[in-house]
Amino acid sequence: MPISGINFMRACRRTAFLTVTLLLAAHQAHLHAAEQPAPFHTTTQWDLQPSFTFDAICALNMLSGDPYYLEYYRADYDRLVKQFRPEELAAFVNLKRRIKDENGGIISASLALYFSAVDDKSLDDLIHTVQDSSAMRRNLQATPYYNDEGWKLYESNRPDLEAAFRALKRIHFDQDWEKNVKPKIEQSRAAIAAKLPDYNVIPAVESVLGVPRPTNKITVYLLYYSQPHGIKITGTRFLTHYSYPFRIVLRNAIHEMMHPPYDLAHDTELRTGLESLKSDAFLMNKVEHHDTSFGYNSLAGLEEEDCVQALEQIIAERFGMGGDPRRYWREQDGGIHVLAVALYSLMKEQHFDGSKESFPVFLKRQVHSGALSNGQIERLNRTFFGG
Repeated sequence: MPISGINFMRACRRTAFLTVTLLLAAHQAHLHAAEQPAPFHTTTQWDLQPSFTFDAICALNMLSGDPYYLEYYRADYDRLVKQFRPEELAAFVNLKRRIKDENGGIISASLALYFSAVDDKSLDDLIHTVQDSSAMRRNLQATPYYNDEGWKLYESNRPDLEAAFRALKRIHFDQDWEKNVKPKIEQSRAAIAAKLPDYNVIPAVESVLGVPRPTNKITVYLLYYSQPHGIKITGTRFLTHYSYPFRIVLRNAIHEMMHPPYDLAHDTELRTGLESLKSDAFLMNKVEHHDTSFGYNSLAGLEEEDCVQALEQIIAERFGMGGDPRRYWREQDGGIHVLAVALYSLMKEQHFDGSKESFPVFLKRQVHSGALSNGQIERLNRTFFGG
């Protein structure tokens, strides 16, 4: 039956009204979904793999001739160094001078973090990224790890970094890695991969931090040239050494998933509280007088590391991997982690487990209460080691 002109107009108006109503409803639903907090996870997915590019970056520590790393890689250094030309060796040394000697950083940790913002798979990829670092910078700016000062240091190293990667390409470092390194990593990977699924790490980490991780997937890169470090990179990923015992790999995973353990950029109260700890002579003595090869050469750097170490110990104990914390902190990095000891002691005293308050809230409460001031860090350390 034909529709009259009036009925047709009414039908169009009804259709238009219904369409607008549905679009508004969909838009409001989208906004509501966007406002909802990200969900906490109940499971952990593990991804264990080797990485040639991260191993090449970590090898720069050793190739600089730094005695700290030659303790672990003397045979590899002696085997490889004779293949390089003088100007190529100079590039490795220059990287150490700028990153470590002049700025208190670690070559492998600094560069692995930056290159984790891209997806390089080969020396040619690394060289291309050094030549045009715009994508790296853009991606890094979307993480908590970018700052102008750090980028300026990276820029100053680009010529020597390109020379270093070209030197590795010239001596066929990739073939050497495939032949001498990768088989060792693969053998270790099989043993570690069999155990990891039994450990549901992500929910435990989220419970103490009070916020969900971006994903429940942990990617572990097993390397050869990374000793003696465990290195956090962008995302829920980290670098560790293939030979570390399973307990260390698991603790590395717990540890690295918690960097950073707070959001200082948006928490002025906590940032001010942590800055106030510079008045503690006992703590500042550790910052100012330790082997710079360990890293943690600023108060902010040591504070973040020690917060994570204390949390790591708390969570590791849940999984039966606590070990002997007194021995660990007495020996670790020359005993500089005195804030970790103090925080762990306060956590144990107050039965902190994340169920009643998140770690950032707990930390602010300790600072405001005076539990970390007026010589309390030293007192807590004396009690801890004397027990």
